Amino acid sequence: MSIADQLVPQRQRHLKWKALDPLELILMIACGLTLFGFSFSVCCDIITRQLGSPWLWLQEVTSTLFIYGIFIGESVATRRNDHLYLTALAEALHGPARTAAEIIIRLVVLAVAICLIYFGYINFLRGFGSFRLPSNTPIASLYAAIPLCGALTALFTIEQIVNGWRNGFDHAEPEAPEPAALFGSDARPGATT
Repeated sequence: MSIADQLVPQRQRHLKWKALDPLELILMIACGLTLFGFSFSVCCDIITRQLGSPWLWLQEVTSTLFIYGIFIGESVATRRNDHLYLTALAEALHGPARTAAEIIIRLVVLAVAICLIYFGYINFLRGFGSFRLPSNTPIASLYAAIPLCGALTALFTIEQIVNGWRNGFDHAEPEAPEPAALFGSDARPGATT
C-alpha cells in the first residue's frame, strides 16, 4: 500500500471524485509539513531565546505555519468528513430523511465556506495596509489562507452534495483490513514477538 493510498482513505468513496484525490494528497502533505514546521520553529525559538540571541523572525514563521496549517487542515477535513458536524444525527437516519439531513448539513457548511471566501477576501485586501514586524511583510500574507480555505471547503462540499444526491449518502463502509493483511501473515492481535 503506497503512502498516497494511506493518505487518501477509501472511506466514503461514493461521495468523492477520483479527480480530486491528488488535491487531497497535496493538502495532507501540506498539513504535515506545516505541523512539522510549526513545531520545529517553536523549538528553535525557545532554544535561541534560552541562548540569549533570539531570532525574532521565527515568531512570524511560527504564526504563518500555524495559520496555514489550521485552514488547510479544515478544508481537507471537509473532504474526508473528519470535521465536526452533525454526523451522528444524519447517520441515525435512513432513506429520504438521511438524504435531507445530509444535504442540509452540507448546505450549512457551504454557507460558511462562502462567508470565508467573501469576508476572507475583504480582510485579505485590507491586510495590505498593515505590516508584520520585523519583516514588514503585509499581513495579507496571513489572511490569504482564509479565502483559500473557503474555496477548497466549498469545492469539497459541492463534491459531496452532488455525489450524495447521485449515489445516496447511506452506503456501507468497507471493512477495515485485518492486522495480518497490513503487516504480514505473522502479525496477529495479541501475538508477542
